[in-house]
Amino acid sequence: MTRTAELLRQHLIDPEICIRCNTCEETCPIDAITHDSRNYVVLADKCNSCGDCLAPCPTGAIDSWRRVAAPYTLEQQFGWDALPVDDSGDGVVAEVPDEVTQLTAVANQGQGGLLPPPWSAAHPYVGLYTLARPATATVSGNLRLTAEGAESDIRHIVLDFGSMAFPVLEGQSLGVIAPGADANGKPHHLRLYSVASPRNGERPGYNNVALTVKRVTADREGNPVRGVASNYVCDLKKGDKLLVAGPYGASYLMPNHPGSNIIMICTGTGAAPMRAMTERRHRRMALKEGGKLLLFFGARTPGELPYFGPLQKLPKELIDVQLAFSRVPGKPREYVQDRMRASGATVARLTADENTYVYICGHKQMEQGVEDAFTDLCSSHGTDWTGLRAQLRAAGRYHVETY
Repeated sequence: MTRTAELLRQHLIDPEICIRCNTCEETCPIDAITHDSRNYVVLADKCNSCGDCLAPCPTGAIDSWRRVAAPYTLEQQFGWDALPVDDSGDGVVAEVPDEVTQLTAVANQGQGGLLPPPWSAAHPYVGLYTLARPATATVSGNLRLTAEGAESDIRHIVLDFGSMAFPVLEGQSLGVIAPGADANGKPHHLRLYSVASPRNGERPGYNNVALTVKRVTADREGNPVRGVASNYVCDLKKGDKLLVAGPYGASYLMPNHPGSNIIMICTGTGAAPMRAMTERRHRRMALKEGGKLLLFFGARTPGELPYFGPLQKLPKELIDVQLAFSRVPGKPREYVQDRMRASGATVARLTADENTYVYICGHKQMEQGVEDAFTDLCSSHGTDWTGLRAQLRAAGRYHVETY
């Protein structure tokens, strides 16, 4: 028996794909999101479904909803490793697409709600494999990208899925399931990594994908800490097998129509989706589809910039590469926003073009600098960035993934 009228809608966070980046808690205007050492959760008695937290979430974990007879408690939410399937006892669960649609409309008054992908993006497959039903991949390559003497150890990892279907698009992510358990005896959290290869694979014609992974040995304050998933992945050898969930991501996708321009702004391993998009265009150059690629890429030194060598070899007619280095001895510090300002006329012209799409990926600390650069550039060309950004977001032309 269905008791739709008696059920409540509850906003939850999916612990399987949440990467604990704290974006949702920082964004929530009424402090309705909190966390413990394991999970981020929503306070049912406080959440007013404003939707401000939806758009900034890099994985979509925040966009989870259930119809329940009584709200799940904080204790329950803190204790689970996956979202519950049913709490009503009569098979009424779940997804509420009609209400999500309504919520998106409300959220558009705030930060934009669920962001649409580019209108010409290919259809993404999402969540084909989970923690409970993972895919198995085999490592077919592990290459260090940063110089041997560099402080950052960033790796290019190639995973082969054999005969197991794992379709991905440029801009999507997959989740690595590290073996073992945490200090509480629970499985380690899923760790998401952006795919660094185009849709037809790192090696065309083979069922494989590439990842860009940095070995984590310290937190942002410089305190020693060993990243469980990153060290696990970086230590994998050719022939090793690992469990993978995903793919994830239905918004941060590249446009497919001829003549579309792409502005890419990234730091560190934020280069992964940019590499995927660039390689996709590179492989299709002979089709002469047009469209400009403009890349702003920042690192401390050339030795710590992943794919530095290959970037130098890309055809100039394919991409305009602007590199910014902040720790080169004898040279002033430069960041991606500085290179954006130096290319101000080009950035202003492209952002005004309805065929231009903007993608930002990297450390969260880069966000404000990029925002300020866009604000200044638009202002100097007689445009209001706040208004333009809202238009770009609504049209699926402005996408941000920071962590």
